[in-house]
Amino acid sequence: MATLRERQAYRERVLTALYEATEGNRLLGVPGRKLGNDLRIPEEDLAAACTYLVSEGLITVDWEPGNTPAMASLTHQGILRMEAAEEERG
Repeated sequence: MATLRERQAYRERVLTALYEATEGNRLLGVPGRKLGNDLRIPEEDLAAACTYLVSEGLITVDWEPGNTPAMASLTHQGILRMEAAEEERG
């Protein structure tokens, strides 16, 4: 299993990938397989990251059998968080 720092990094990478792929549109989603492949996150760690982000209200996930994300998208709260981070970076 991933370390705390790895888990935190996976969560941020998932949020960033969703924000960039959907251009901040919560009506769009990204297939879970694409996220895992593009980000090179192990399947179990991707599922854990998505579960955490769902519990924080930052993303929504449609799940496949076996606890695999089928489709993920940002919530309004997730978009606000990513926009705030983007503003901080300038």
